[in-house]
Amino acid sequence: MNDELERLRGRAVLVAGAGVSGRATIEPLTDLGAHVTVTDRNERALAECAALGARTVDLDSLVDDPAALREFALVVTSPGFPPDAPLLSRAAGAAIPIWGDIELSWRIDRAEVYGPARRWLVVTGTNGKTTTTMMLQAILEAAGLGSVACGNIGLSVLDALRRDEPRADVLAVELSSFQLHWAPSVRPEAGVVLNIAEDHLDWHGGIENYIEAKLGALTGAVGVIGLDDPIAGGLGDRSRAVVTVGFTLGYPQEGELGISGELLVDRAFADSAVLARVDDVTPPGPAGLSDALAAAALARAIDVPASAVHDGLRRHRVGPHRAAPVGQVDGVEYIDDSKATNPHAARSSLLARDRVVWIAGGLLKGARVDDLVAEVAPRLSGAVLLGRDAGEIADALARHAPQVPVVVVDTGDDEAMTDATSETDTASVRRVAAPGADGPAAMRVAVREAAALASPGETVLLAPAAASLDMFADYAERGRSFASAVEELRGGGTQP
Repeated sequence: MNDELERLRGRAVLVAGAGVSGRATIEPLTDLGAHVTVTDRNERALAECAALGARTVDLDSLVDDPAALREFALVVTSPGFPPDAPLLSRAAGAAIPIWGDIELSWRIDRAEVYGPARRWLVVTGTNGKTTTTMMLQAILEAAGLGSVACGNIGLSVLDALRRDEPRADVLAVELSSFQLHWAPSVRPEAGVVLNIAEDHLDWHGGIENYIEAKLGALTGAVGVIGLDDPIAGGLGDRSRAVVTVGFTLGYPQEGELGISGELLVDRAFADSAVLARVDDVTPPGPAGLSDALAAAALARAIDVPASAVHDGLRRHRVGPHRAAPVGQVDGVEYIDDSKATNPHAARSSLLARDRVVWIAGGLLKGARVDDLVAEVAPRLSGAVLLGRDAGEIADALARHAPQVPVVVVDTGDDEAMTDATSETDTASVRRVAAPGADGPAAMRVAVREAAALASPGETVLLAPAAASLDMFADYAERGRSFASAVEELRGGGTQP
């Protein structure tokens, strides 16, 4: 065990956050001999941590008593805590080291606390992380490698490290910008930045800090960048990886992966190796192909053969709430892309369809929607908006698509919706009152209104361009609510 971890033996460690990532740190820290205290405002989550043997303390009481921090040798923070959170600011002011759960995971793995160190393949980007990670996992399985998908995808890295059977020698690690910010030591075998668009700017305090966090994936042996993305494609000069390669939907130059005709081709790790056919990739379309090339690049970086890339991509199937069809009613297709939690992600779904009634809204997290609305305006047959930042999207539609009919579902909760400006006071905007409606109830209203705007042959697309937490538990609940509302609609419609 290295000295930094050895120094935790017999010392007090504070875990900030009692959620999934925080709970996952308790047993490993205990294995290291540390005395673990968990802090949060959620009493139920704290009770779960106490059941794992941790001492617990209310977050507000800890923040109100700065002297209480002096007993701790380390703070391990959950990714949801921004750098300027009062607790972390006080810890930094007291010169207490702050690690994220991924930083702790990396140090434990490098110290071989749970067996020989693993090979990390890191996936980050604004959009496409989960799809790319699952494609990568399918490829690794096809290659016969002991592997697991973990990180920001459900299974924590620490849980992946601690499990005995089956042992994972290669980790396909999805990491958010939050996790990378708090994990400066990570040096993956290979890492990819898929794309970068405005997202989480409120957490990072600006786009440059967001980019800097994403660059944490490009610090190991091989860095991979999405060349077609305006920002990610320009990171080659800033990459700290030993070797940096790129992927593109065009014909690949030397040192790139790309597409030649109907084939995915590798010219980075081979002279010209055919990896798969375009029609082997699910989901179809530009976003799916980009994710497939990124996954292939990470696998090829650790010498996975082209045949395994082919087999893995053919076996992969897209996860729920990612441009998933949920049914047709009266000749109108309904698509659930609830995972499109920012404008960049929504753009891919909107541009993949000719005529769309767009259901959008939620928490924009500081992102702007004007460029998106201006680009997709010719495809919109209508828009139905809900959630706290519905007014901002309505304003953008009034500026850039005044001909598009807009319905705003107003729950009457001042805390749940930003007031629209006078720009939305036009004949094309109609407000539908849904007083006191919760998220699922508001979604039922939104789907009914969207159905009324749609014509046969068109698509009603849930691509919110915003986070869900103002009205739903998460994007999955939002997607399920959409599918449930479509099912109710189907009961009163006719099937094609």
